[in-house]
Amino acid sequence: MHDTPPSVPDFTQWPSFPFEGDLRVKQLDDPVPVEPPRKGEGLRECTACNAPDDAYIWVGERWRVRAMDRPTGLPMVLILESRTHLDLGDLPNLLAAELGVMTVRLERAIRSLDGVARVHVNRWGDGSAHLHMWFLARPYGRLQLRGTFLSLWDSILPPISEAQWRENLALVAAWLAEFGGRPLAEPPRIQWQAPSSLLAQSAAADAAAAEAEAVSVIEAAEEIPEPAPGSTPHTDPADGGTDAETGPAAAPTAGIVPTPAAAAPAAMPAADSVLDSGDDAAKPASTDSGPSDDTANPTAPDSRTVTAAAVDTPPATPAANIRSTDGRSAPKDVRTTR
Repeated sequence: MHDTPPSVPDFTQWPSFPFEGDLRVKQLDDPVPVEPPRKGEGLRECTACNAPDDAYIWVGERWRVRAMDRPTGLPMVLILESRTHLDLGDLPNLLAAELGVMTVRLERAIRSLDGVARVHVNRWGDGSAHLHMWFLARPYGRLQLRGTFLSLWDSILPPISEAQWRENLALVAAWLAEFGGRPLAEPPRIQWQAPSSLLAQSAAADAAAAEAEAVSVIEAAEEIPEPAPGSTPHTDPADGGTDAETGPAAAPTAGIVPTPAAAAPAAMPAADSVLDSGDDAAKPASTDSGPSDDTANPTAPDSRTVTAAAVDTPPATPAANIRSTDGRSAPKDVRTTR
């Protein structure tokens, strides 16, 4: 027989707590003798292992970064995953060391975005056995969002615009690519339209956004543990699947912002080695190797101009073949051009 539910805890009175009014504590279920397997355990498939690179915004040799499948209430929500199917406590020393470097690097990239004050880093692990770390950006000036309830606010706040979301993804991917790996996120494309059509499209976009429900951190499918046999599934924080775990809705964000692999810079290194140069102490300086040939020799003729002149100027015609308007031949020592 269940005990009487305890009184509501004090944190419900915190300014950061997103709810108010009459609240009551849910009854706690009895413990189960054997916990159900997570995704990637036993016979259950691993979503991360089956996800292709183009479902991510940045990929490296040993790490990948992906986003939610659509904008949510926070400026940025990203997931860092290892390529190898390992959980946090199973990482060998090399990957464990790289995890620290990648965590700092990704936090700096997200914090560099406009309007971001802090980046919350979380790891729950109750939904999937494949290591994944959550990075949640807190908007600058939103003091009510400080603290432990940021993942809840992500579900409550209205989603940011898709254009801003895609631009943020592209900026983070480009930042990471400065240290290696391959960026797959592209900034939004400019939609050129006549002024008269802007209002109609804006209204249509707002209606579509209202119909689509954004999948936030706390609602991500892989963050909701499997219920015990015979029990009722829960989706609140007390279940451990409350704050999401492995990604935007259980499935990776396929087609979210990726660019075809062929479009990636050819000179971009494939590996994301993070231990050999201590490169995350500061963002690397520009890799420009110096002025181009044209800059070094400002007096050198522009090859395009020379080519154009050669094409547009017809060959000179011998004066002997030209006759004046009165029928007489032009002097032989004169050459004319059209």
